[in-house]
Amino acid sequence: MNKIGLIIRREYLHRVRKKSFILLTLLTPLLMAAMLFVPLWLASFKGDTINIAIIDQTGKYAPLFKDTDHYKFHDANQSLEEYRADENKELFAVLNISDNLLENPQAATLYSEKQIPGDLSRLVNQILTKQIESDKLASFQIPDLENIIKESRVNFNIQTIKWGKDGTESSSSAAIAHILGILSTLAIYMFIMMYGSMVMQSVTEEKTSRIVEIMVSSVRPFDLMIGKIIGIGLVGITQICLWGILLSIFSGIGGLFIAGGMPVNEMQTTMAMQPDMMLPDELSWLTQLQSFNFGEILLYFILFFIGGYLLYASVFAAIGSAANAPEDSQQLMMPISILLIFALYAGIYGINNPDGPLAFWCSMIPFTSPIVMIMRIPYEIPLWQKLVSVILLYATSISLIWISAKIYRIGILMYGKKPQLKEIVKWITFK
Repeated sequence: MNKIGLIIRREYLHRVRKKSFILLTLLTPLLMAAMLFVPLWLASFKGDTINIAIIDQTGKYAPLFKDTDHYKFHDANQSLEEYRADENKELFAVLNISDNLLENPQAATLYSEKQIPGDLSRLVNQILTKQIESDKLASFQIPDLENIIKESRVNFNIQTIKWGKDGTESSSSAAIAHILGILSTLAIYMFIMMYGSMVMQSVTEEKTSRIVEIMVSSVRPFDLMIGKIIGIGLVGITQICLWGILLSIFSGIGGLFIAGGMPVNEMQTTMAMQPDMMLPDELSWLTQLQSFNFGEILLYFILFFIGGYLLYASVFAAIGSAANAPEDSQQLMMPISILLIFALYAGIYGINNPDGPLAFWCSMIPFTSPIVMIMRIPYEIPLWQKLVSVILLYATSISLIWISAKIYRIGILMYGKKPQLKEIVKWITFK
């Protein structure tokens, strides 16, 4: 155990002291926060006004178009052919309406020498669609039909209540459960892929550089593999914790920019003066969050987090020891990567039916359960399913660590040709 501790310490400190680790730890949450807030910030800037001419032969639709911050509409003073031949090019597009759109929906066309932006196309469609609907309702000749239909439209959202075992009731939310499941699934998937492959690369590098020959002269191959897996896993946990802290800080700073730079105390004063600004529906998520057992969710997240990493890291270590070059290890890694991608998709698709056969069986199979089961946890599945999944995962992880250690102890000292499956089986059975 003393030697395992030394290996863990070496693997951990060797990586966290690297400049690349420090830069990646600092820049990743900054880039993630920038991806969220920079587009919103840039969208607040107004670009050049785009001019659009409207040729309306009916005289009915042109008055409907009002200028916006980005688009300016003009009544046409030339024909379509003259606009096409105009070299001044002050206009970006020409909207030509040649007939009553209720009777002839194909009578409206938007012309431009450049690709029409999606928001311009949507704006024109919305304005014309609204008028066509109004004309259609008027054609029924029913008094005040438009107002009747408008008043008959309702926005209904079913209230969901969760019963507690003690008879209490609390508001619940499928949307929050969905978000919790997706975030947990993505976190475990990224952790396994990133740090599992790091284990494989580390083993491959030490094998190809022949450093491992010196290391195994003073430490058992099993201790070396376990120490490497745990050490790199601790590096990953450290980095994820730092990312969480930094991302919270950057997101808070970004939130101030989104709020227009208004200080927090000023925002609180404004909200106090205008309490009706915040509707009950907008605050209900606070009540809905209380219906989730975050202690249980966190416990199972840690269990599947650790179990999934140990399972796949041991497989990656075996792959790295069997490969003779980084290119070989990448090829051997492909089936494992496909399996992880399948688990991710099974988790995402199974979230709409967490008790369905896809989600159930994939949460029991150890190779997919770390990713799929954590998605099901917020939906409060039966306790026996959680326990069976955890037991199967850790039993398989321990078995694979034992098998991988058998491959590792021989594979790290084998050079030359790539080993065949039959040889790898012999390594496992070799005493």
